[in-house]
Amino acid sequence: MAGRDLARRGHGPLSTPARPLARHAEWHWATQQAQLVLNSQDLGLILRFYRGVHGLNQTDLGALLGYDKTYISALELGKRRIDDVGSLRHICAQLQLPPHVLGVTDAADVDHRAMIQFGASTVRLAEIARQSGHASEAVSELWPLVARLEARLDDGHGERDVLHLLGRARIGLGVALGNVLPEERLGTAATWTLKGLMLAEYADDTEFTGYALRMHGNELRKAGIGGAAVDRLSRAVALAPHDTARAAALPLLARAAGALGNAPLFDQAIRQADALLSTVEHTSLFNPFALHEIRLRGLADTGRVADAIALAKDGPAPTTAVAPQWRVIELVTVARIMLAAADLRGATTTLESAVSEATVQRLPHQLQRIMRTAGVRLPDVQGAAAQALEQLRAEMAA
Repeated sequence: MAGRDLARRGHGPLSTPARPLARHAEWHWATQQAQLVLNSQDLGLILRFYRGVHGLNQTDLGALLGYDKTYISALELGKRRIDDVGSLRHICAQLQLPPHVLGVTDAADVDHRAMIQFGASTVRLAEIARQSGHASEAVSELWPLVARLEARLDDGHGERDVLHLLGRARIGLGVALGNVLPEERLGTAATWTLKGLMLAEYADDTEFTGYALRMHGNELRKAGIGGAAVDRLSRAVALAPHDTARAAALPLLARAAGALGNAPLFDQAIRQADALLSTVEHTSLFNPFALHEIRLRGLADTGRVADAIALAKDGPAPTTAVAPQWRVIELVTVARIMLAAADLRGATTTLESAVSEATVQRLPHQLQRIMRTAGVRLPDVQGAAAQALEQLRAEMAA
């Protein structure tokens, strides 16, 4: 991975991200204001914007481009034009602009556009692979894309489309890693989603930021950082511009609130999610089956085990909208409730199925959940899960 990233370039605290453009001159073309300037294809406007970002006067910019102050002034005022392709390429190179912005198309620019298109497809396909139970394949697809985009960023090219794609690729990589890494390494997944969130907040894109907050908050929860997880997910709900975005955030907030033992917040999030079930299209996370598991776990985590036992008997069947890993998640949660009801036989059968599924899907984190759930009461199940986990660790190490 390329070494430099926003965390090392003076980005402010996550809750109040710093955005002074002059401080982030490497990404001066990534803001919404910059996008409007570039879309104008007005060289004079672009030059003035560049000077403002970098704190340059016309003499300074002239020295950078090899022109005198008078010529820069004429260009900015629209009194002079540059039509020579070589000169336009020179300006783009010096200002770190994609050449097509000034009407020039060359091999490098064609390659850049192809990379953006290919990269967007890679991110989409990786997400489909992860939700289909193939998170390892998603990781394999996203590593090289992230490396290539970060290399472009290191070269000083921080156009908005590059940063947007890199943000989504970092988040996708983090979420996929969150499926395939064992618990003690889940902080790595949260680190990658944080890097994506920082790019989203810098770009000042509300919908993208909400998505990044959801993904980062969920990885924080899995890593055991409950307070921060609830904070990020509460912000995602508050930022949601429409019901679909709220429906994506509320189940995750409910899970995090339950894990933190915050019963009022858990109940509120579940109620709001239930209210949207009949109006919002179901997804791999937002569907009756997933919400049932979240409700069971949250009730148990907030001290209402009797309610969870009563509810466990009437769970909905999984549908095609449910991701394969959710079946494993639900099996472990149901087994936990069975143990609370002293149903050792039912819990054993359920956890044995969970071990088999988690092994096939290569889900070390779920195998660790099985081991904790089985505990000393079901030593054979705990041993089978431990053996499967060690096999996965060996394969990952290789």
